[in-house]
Amino acid sequence: MTATAQSSPSGDTALQRASGALPAFPPSPLSGALANNAERFSAALARADKVAATLRQDAAERDAANADPRAEVELLRENDLLQAREPVAYGGDGLNYAQAAQIIRRVARGDTNVGHLIGYHFADSGLAGLLGTKEQGDAQSRRNGADKLFWGGIQNPRGGSDVVLSEEGDHYVLNGRRSFASNAKVADINNVTASFGEALVFVNLPNDRPGINYLDNWNNIGQRLTASGGVELHNVRVERDEILGPDPIGSAELQPYHTLVTPHWQLAFVNFYIGTAEGAIQEAFEWTRANAAPWETSGVEAATDDAYILETAGELVAQVRAAALLADRAGEALQTGLDTGISVSPEQRAEAAVAVYEAKYLATKVALETTSRLFEIQGARATTAAYGFDRHWRNVRTHTVHDPVAYKAREVGDWALNQRGPEFSLYR
Repeated sequence: MTATAQSSPSGDTALQRASGALPAFPPSPLSGALANNAERFSAALARADKVAATLRQDAAERDAANADPRAEVELLRENDLLQAREPVAYGGDGLNYAQAAQIIRRVARGDTNVGHLIGYHFADSGLAGLLGTKEQGDAQSRRNGADKLFWGGIQNPRGGSDVVLSEEGDHYVLNGRRSFASNAKVADINNVTASFGEALVFVNLPNDRPGINYLDNWNNIGQRLTASGGVELHNVRVERDEILGPDPIGSAELQPYHTLVTPHWQLAFVNFYIGTAEGAIQEAFEWTRANAAPWETSGVEAATDDAYILETAGELVAQVRAAALLADRAGEALQTGLDTGISVSPEQRAEAAVAVYEAKYLATKVALETTSRLFEIQGARATTAAYGFDRHWRNVRTHTVHDPVAYKAREVGDWALNQRGPEFSLYR
């Protein structure tokens, strides 16, 4: 990937798109206390837009190549996005998680895969601050800021006992297997979830620790550039300070604040779904202006005047904007819980989680419909494989079965009808 402007099928350039010469989805302002650090936040969003414009130039070709996303990670690093959440004193932008979610959305407009990468990165890089001791959180934050570390996860929550941590002399060892592990192969540091007796523990490990075997078996229909293949762990050595939380290990009772870890991940998903829909709309509209033809009985000379094309475009834009606003509301709700800290009540945790899950439900439905129906605007020629427009739907379809969205609707309904909050797991 390079930053050189290249022609797209519609004849415009990435640099024109980045400069605002073409209509784009507007920024999503954050209200109240969340609008702090406005100048740094605005600059980070501009860098995310620049990254998205670069990614868009060859997104279809990279999708077809199905290679490890090492160049994509370096693009994020070179544009100072990886450390955006860390304090300014440590080399970051001091952004909170709701603001970081906006970066995820912007990047996903250019490539869903890379929105996925940075979304998981922001979620995983913050776990030490959420689940570790104060000292662990501060140490990780300093390292992230100074070294621009890229984070992944060996976590796949289903079958949580598939990876086991055990004590061995003066250290610990990890053994087991995960069938999926986003970002893991190309990360600097990975978060690993494991069972330790009856407890669930979180371990931070360097990517290259002996005994970690990356299986290179990710060849799915979408999200092909997310390094999400399986991982095996064979007697992987772990030091005590790499296990998050106080002593004795696994004895600390999780408080509602700690269980915000799940909506924390889910908000990242919400935003790269919406970013994908926004980017797909922009690409489809550009192509339609340049290439589409009106239907023979439409009575108009330009596709952009066709009443049914205009109706479909309006429906999709309205739905995506609505989903984005709900996602912003979810970000504010989650950030309020994170800012409240350890005193968050079960009810406050439920309100934050349900706000995210409302957004997850709508973003899933809207992104799937948008990325499928845009072909109705563009017409049959847009299905030509060389354009790669199908990647948007394939990407959303692949990740939205990560966990069934019907259960998110059920959790929202249970809270609305019965005031029963989602019972914590790594999916709720």
